[in-house]
Amino acid sequence: MHLYKASYADIPNPKIAGQKGNETARAKKPNAISKNCLPLRCLAMTLNASMEQKYLERFANVHGLSLKETVKAETGMIYRNLGKSGLRVSCLGLGTWVTFGGQISDEVAEQLMTIAYENGVNLFDTAEVYAAGKAEVILGNIIRKKNWRRSSLVITTKLYWGGKAETERGLSRKHIIEGLKGSLQRLQLEYVDVVFANRPDNNTPMEEIVRAMSYVINQGMAMYWGTSRWSAMEIMEAYSVARQFNMIPPVCEQAEYHLFQREKVEVQLPELYHKIGVGAMTWSPLACGLISGKYENGVPESTRASLKCYQWLKDKIVSEEGCKQQSKLKDLIPIAERLGCTLPQLAVAWCLRNEGVSSVLLGSSNPEQLIENLGAIQVLPKMTSHIVNEVDNILGNKPFSKKDYRS
Repeated sequence: MHLYKASYADIPNPKIAGQKGNETARAKKPNAISKNCLPLRCLAMTLNASMEQKYLERFANVHGLSLKETVKAETGMIYRNLGKSGLRVSCLGLGTWVTFGGQISDEVAEQLMTIAYENGVNLFDTAEVYAAGKAEVILGNIIRKKNWRRSSLVITTKLYWGGKAETERGLSRKHIIEGLKGSLQRLQLEYVDVVFANRPDNNTPMEEIVRAMSYVINQGMAMYWGTSRWSAMEIMEAYSVARQFNMIPPVCEQAEYHLFQREKVEVQLPELYHKIGVGAMTWSPLACGLISGKYENGVPESTRASLKCYQWLKDKIVSEEGCKQQSKLKDLIPIAERLGCTLPQLAVAWCLRNEGVSSVLLGSSNPEQLIENLGAIQVLPKMTSHIVNEVDNILGNKPFSKKDYRS
C-alpha cells in the first residue's frame, strides 16, 4: 500500500494570504513586536501562571497534599538552587568548623542542629579535617538520634586533610575515594549530597581529580561535587576537563564572604555562574566573630580567637587593620538600628542580598547566637539598594567588576 507523504512545497503557509499580504510581511522586521501586544502578553503569562497554580493545588488535593503545608511555608525559610543544579538548599546553612568536637559539647551541638532544622535549615556542612573527624561523628550521631528523613537533608563534607600519612591527604584518586568512604563511615550515611575538594592540589593532575569525583558520584557515594578555596582559573580548568572527557563538572565553590572580604564572590564567581553554572556557598559571614561585636574591647576568654590554634585570628583582631574594621562596624550600627535588627543580622542579610550566593553557612557556639543569626531572613526584604549603597559608602571596599569598567 502506497502512503502519500506531503513535501515541504505542498504545505500551505498560513501567514501568506495573497501577494499583497506577502509584501507586507516582508516589509515588517522579523522580530518586530507591536507595543500594543506587550500588555496582552504579560496578561497571558499571568493567567498561565495562575492556571498552573490552580492545577498544582487541585493535583495536590487529590493526593492528600497541601502546597501550604511545606517547610518553606511553615518556617519562612528561603530556598535557592545550588548553582545551576536542581538541588534546593536553604539560604542559611549550619557549619561545624571549630564548634563541633571542639568549642562546644555534643549536647549543645544537638541543640544547634535541632533549632536549625526546625527553622527550615536543610544544609549541614562538615569536613574530614574538622576536629580530626570528630565533627563528622557528632553530626552523624545527631542525625541518627533525631531520625530525620535523609531525603530532607543536604549533607556536605570536604576532602583534602585526612591524616598524617602522605597518602591520606591531597586530591589523588586514592584519597578522594578512601577519604570519602571514611567520612561516610563517621557520618553513618550511605552518601553525602555534595563532596568538596577542600583546596586545590598542585601535585595531582586535574583530570585525575575530576575522574575521581565523577567516580564517587557514579558509585552513589555523593550526588554532586564542588570546590573550596579554588581560584576561578582552577574551577574553569576542572569544568573544561569534565566537558572534554564527558565527566561531571563541579556545581559549587565554597568561599569566604563577609563585609570585609568581597572580591572573589562579587567579581569572579558571578562570571563563572553565568558561563558554567557554578554557584557560591559562602562561609564566615561574621568574619570569624569579628562582626559580632564580641572583640570590640579585646579578646575575651572562651572565644575562638582565644584558642591556641587561632593565634592568627587574635593577631588580626588587634592589628591596625582590625581596629579600622571595628571603627567601620560602629558606623554601621545606626543602619542596623534603623532596620530594627542587630549588627550580625545586618551582616548576614547583607551576604544574602547577593543573588549569586546559594547559601550562607553559619557557625554558632550557642543557641542564642544561632537564633539571632537565623533572624537575618526577616531583615533580607529590607536590604534595598539604598541601604546597600549606605553600607558600601561606610565600608569603602566595593570591588569593581568588568561591568563597572565598561560603564
